[in-house]
Amino acid sequence: MKKFLKTVVILILIFIAILVAIPFALESKIDEIVQNYADENLDADLSFDDISLSLIRSFPKAEISVENLKVTNRAPFKGETLATAKSLSFEMPVAEIFKGTEEPLIVNEIIANEMLLTLITNKNGTTNYDIVKESESSTTASASKSSGFSFDLQNYEINNSAFTYIDEGSHTIFNLTEINHSGKGIFSGKQSELDTNTEAKVSMSIDSTNYLNNNIIKLDALIGMDLEESKYTFKDNKGYINALPLEFDGFVQMVEEGQNIDLTFKNPESSFKDFLAVIPEAYTKDIENVKTTGNFTVNGIIKGLVSDKTIPTLDINMRSDNASFKYPDLPKSVNNIVIDASVKNTTGNIDDTFVDINKLNFKIDEDIFKSEAHIKDLTGNILVNANLDGILKLANITKAYPIELENQLSGILKGKLNTAFDMNAIETNAYQRIKNRGNVSITDFIFSSEDIVNPIQINTADLSFNSGNVSLNNFDAITGKSDFSATGTITNLLGFLLSDKKLQGDFNVNSNSFAIADFMVEDETATEKSNKTTSDEESLKIPDFLDCTITANAKTVIYDNLNLNNVKGQLHIKDQNANLKNMTTDLFNGQLGISGNVSTKEAKPKFDMQLAMQEFDISESFKYLKMLQAIAPIAKVVEGKLNSTIDVNGVLDASFSPDLATISGNALAEILTSNINVSKSPLLSGLDNKLDFIDFNKLDKEIKTKLSFDDGEVSVKPFTITYEDIPIEVSGSHNFSNTMNYNAVLQVPAKYLGSEVNRLIGKIDDSNIDKITIPVTATIGGTFTSPQISTDLTSGVSNLTKQLLDIQKQKLLGQGKDKVNDLLGGLLGNKKETTSDSTSNDSQVDPKRPEDSVKEGVKNVLGGLLGSKKKKKKDDK
Repeated sequence: MKKFLKTVVILILIFIAILVAIPFALESKIDEIVQNYADENLDADLSFDDISLSLIRSFPKAEISVENLKVTNRAPFKGETLATAKSLSFEMPVAEIFKGTEEPLIVNEIIANEMLLTLITNKNGTTNYDIVKESESSTTASASKSSGFSFDLQNYEINNSAFTYIDEGSHTIFNLTEINHSGKGIFSGKQSELDTNTEAKVSMSIDSTNYLNNNIIKLDALIGMDLEESKYTFKDNKGYINALPLEFDGFVQMVEEGQNIDLTFKNPESSFKDFLAVIPEAYTKDIENVKTTGNFTVNGIIKGLVSDKTIPTLDINMRSDNASFKYPDLPKSVNNIVIDASVKNTTGNIDDTFVDINKLNFKIDEDIFKSEAHIKDLTGNILVNANLDGILKLANITKAYPIELENQLSGILKGKLNTAFDMNAIETNAYQRIKNRGNVSITDFIFSSEDIVNPIQINTADLSFNSGNVSLNNFDAITGKSDFSATGTITNLLGFLLSDKKLQGDFNVNSNSFAIADFMVEDETATEKSNKTTSDEESLKIPDFLDCTITANAKTVIYDNLNLNNVKGQLHIKDQNANLKNMTTDLFNGQLGISGNVSTKEAKPKFDMQLAMQEFDISESFKYLKMLQAIAPIAKVVEGKLNSTIDVNGVLDASFSPDLATISGNALAEILTSNINVSKSPLLSGLDNKLDFIDFNKLDKEIKTKLSFDDGEVSVKPFTITYEDIPIEVSGSHNFSNTMNYNAVLQVPAKYLGSEVNRLIGKIDDSNIDKITIPVTATIGGTFTSPQISTDLTSGVSNLTKQLLDIQKQKLLGQGKDKVNDLLGGLLGNKKETTSDSTSNDSQVDPKRPEDSVKEGVKNVLGGLLGSKKKKKKDDK
């Protein structure tokens, strides 16, 4: 503090230098003189926009004004602002500016507007206000005591200003805002008086705990000043904290080590209304017409040295006995109020300050609530020992006290609890140092929070407090469409309630009906392009305050448009991420197993799941699951059962369903069909028309396939299905807009290719002839609703016919069995080498039936045979 006073003295001398420099105004600039003086005396940077002298505006007095003054720190607080003032002005008789530097100056008025002063002590104990150069300290001291500088103030003012003190070591922040201070005094004599009026708002926090929050303080005081001894004594005075009146007696004296304080204070009245006056007006409303009974006294003694190492001893007490109050517009009163509280320090060591709340009791109707608490080490690792005992109907709080709540309180709170802990134990989860014992229960309570969508109606909740944890013996509640009951263990309830810790625990949850959307918080930061709920500015979020494991058993879980029955499994929630493990449910007349996670930490929720489907009803599942519809749209015409495993990840949309444009993964599926409805599928109907020797209603009853999907594209690996003795290999791809690119290769026995082919086969006397097949490829494009299908059936039949006729021709020419066998072997061995002759639904060329192709082939071959014979006869001639 001594350094701070030196700083103030130097600043005053700077402004005195301004006055001294005025006679030389015609020879040099005032601002240069002031700046040079600051450079010589301050280890800080001084700047201002302008210094002006007016003799006309304030005549017969002179006025000197400094605009936008700023003092900026050097290392180790380089660049930080220590002080600013929008304007400083001095008023004095004109003759004063022509006095010599050794003559006393008479200043009539000083006015400072919008001053901002910020004092900082960092973790190393270094202060930002130690800016006086050491070499000038002796000069400063002598100057401050010189009779050559004196003030005879008629008026001084500090208007709309602010003061901040920050102690980074003790995590203490002290703020004075909206400071308006004025006074009159004579500073030229050894003994004088200062008549002051002060108003401000004060706030103070230690370790993020607010002890004062914009409390209004006022002080009208006549202060006796002994300038020779630097002693300031309270004379006639009256102060206010909010509306609580206080009177002060004693003195503050500046000494070499700091400030010596010897003060007492008390409230001059003893009405309980004085206690209500301590509470900020925003929470008490108008107390003018409040009816009170009983007394309230507050008094204190502050005595000792304020220095870098010590604080004064403290003995501050508040007492009230059998008091009551009733607001005129509220139906209930608060009675039997007993307060016995004190703040004490007996050593002068700040760490030894403690608070005792020996009694804080009250009664509303027939409900009695008793409490006590003892708090130590306020500036370090705060120690708390508290007892609570009572019954409280929560609805009576707003019926007796004018507190405004977003939601009306309800329910009955019962509790008998002792707790002892230190704040470090809560912050570090050192449960062995958290001692709790007792029980708390609540019934018919409605809980609302910004972290949940719907209010939770807690029918009953019963908790037992043990050392280190809290047992949830019974919990029964409903919210939205959901009901649930729970038991379990909470490991850090105090950390959740008293600091920013997550709610940690293990719970067993049972439910008859559980709607997922009832437990998702709405995100107001979501944009139009991100996931959202019914509002364009909100999306669903997993509550961020949860860090728990839930073992669930629910008869019905409502997820989007699905009802999941007999849901069992484990869910771990942490950091807006839900990890599902061994979750099973009955769905679509089958079972579904789920493992994986869902995260809502980013703007767009993400998921990564492993799904196992057993005996799903195909028609039901493809009706309700859009993802299955996109992956395998043709399956919707199949009746039967589905067994499948799917690994899938992607982004969730506004309804918390997979955004199909973002999903990727792979699947293994087994389809057990009982019926295929060809008429409902344009694709199967088109194939049925192209390949009339196959009845697609009678395909294999069991189909197995593997597929993968990414960026809206589904790739199907080759798989084989069978129609009687025709194997069909299918492969290709489609996208989620249902555009297809597939091939189906059928190995067709010759017997299916018409009567003419069968007649030719019948004429070839060879057992291998029955094994002849030809590959027929169906190329499938277009969409599932408007497919484009082409086959090479026509060219395949023509090639087969030519080969069969060639065999018959060799027989007719008598070239022997070996040649025929070679031809048969080629036919059997090269059955996949065909020439494509495609037709499609859009082609103008009519596809030939197998019989027509055979007839054409027979005609060509017979023509060749007859032509050869004629040519031979002609050659013989």
